[in-house]
Amino acid sequence: MYKLLKPTHIGITYMVEQLQEHMSRTGHERIQSLPGDNLSTTFVDTLLEIHTKYTDIIRQTFANDSEFISALDKACANIINMKNENRLPSKAPELLAHYCDSLLRKSSKTTSESELEEKLLKTIIIFNYLDDKDYFQRFYQKMLARRLINQQSSSMDAEEFMLTKLKEKCGYEFTGKLTRMFQDTKVSEDLNIKFLDYLKLETKSRVQNQTITVLLGLDFYIYVLQANSWPVSQPAEKTFLIPQLLERPMRMFESFYNKQYNGRKLCWMYNLSNADIRMSHLDRPYFVTMNTYQMTILLMFNDHQKLTVTELEEATKLNIKELEKHLSSLIDNKILLSNTTDLTLNSIISINYEFKNKRTKFKISTVTQKETTQDTEISQNAIDDDRKFYLQAIIVRIMKSRKTLRHNLLIDEVITQSKQRFTPSISLIKKCIEILIDKQYLERHSTDEYRYIT
Repeated sequence: MYKLLKPTHIGITYMVEQLQEHMSRTGHERIQSLPGDNLSTTFVDTLLEIHTKYTDIIRQTFANDSEFISALDKACANIINMKNENRLPSKAPELLAHYCDSLLRKSSKTTSESELEEKLLKTIIIFNYLDDKDYFQRFYQKMLARRLINQQSSSMDAEEFMLTKLKEKCGYEFTGKLTRMFQDTKVSEDLNIKFLDYLKLETKSRVQNQTITVLLGLDFYIYVLQANSWPVSQPAEKTFLIPQLLERPMRMFESFYNKQYNGRKLCWMYNLSNADIRMSHLDRPYFVTMNTYQMTILLMFNDHQKLTVTELEEATKLNIKELEKHLSSLIDNKILLSNTTDLTLNSIISINYEFKNKRTKFKISTVTQKETTQDTEISQNAIDDDRKFYLQAIIVRIMKSRKTLRHNLLIDEVITQSKQRFTPSISLIKKCIEILIDKQYLERHSTDEYRYIT
């Protein structure tokens, strides 16, 4: 049929339209029928299956005709960027970021380096079709931060491979913050080595191969992160009292860091820090990874058999909501016991001396809270603000070189230059033009023309 209709333009156009409509319809049906379990993996696998299937059909049946390839691209873009209720943004950027995270995070599944890189390359196929690449970047950055801080990356080579591929597609500006995050982890490695040397000088230790554990009484590793490069916020707990065990190491590191970098200020991110605790009060020792707040609560029981919630609140200076959240996780894991089912200020908390676990090494997670509608709106607003700044920068750059430009030409140029990151709406571009007029970067030269103000 293809060979028969190829000489006729009308016949080929009809076939292209029918194939595109069929691919779009089939893709939407497959995506909408996906089960809720492990959605990110099934979503990506389904999209890749659809893409591979029709790529093969176009190659074998339509001789890789460029019109049919273009139809496949349009259909895939339509499927991937499908929006719910025409208002909510597509879930594809978030699902793709989760899929990448599952590949790059340490897990029990053993995958060779070559297999991992092959899977990451396939994710780039889907990434190319995303309209909202900046949404993907924000989700990917958050998950990368978690992997780096918690040392959960399965392979730093694979991490850098993915970063290189993203940079090839979207440029340095898109991956700038991700690159600085990797730089921070490498700088932190050097800082920890220098800190050990500093401790040896301060304690006048002459013992060779002296460890930081011996010098400080505990294993102590620090990440120093640039505030404007990491998707982290300062802890809300401004009054939190750190355990005495950590006071000396932290003061010594601050003293060391201030000598290294005069004028810089450190802000301790207790909400991101972890601790490995050895519990030796049971029939066998357990090594438990927990967050700073959980560790602080547990250390209180080195000196007390029982404590009320009020006493714990006064000792840690955590607000009651935060305290209850971390207490609940310790109680749920049966490390601590409460005399009441629901925690109150008068609930009595005690150590569970009958605690048993099949594993001698495990991690305690905080009680997870589902992302609320308000959290989603906050993320949405943050991305919208980033987009406004990004578009304003593009408009200024265009107008600085052109000096004067008609409205429609400016709109087209802005859309062309921002497509690598996202596809802006015309209303958003108009809003950014108005902002720049108010800021006196631009002025209206006529009814449909703008002039750059020097």
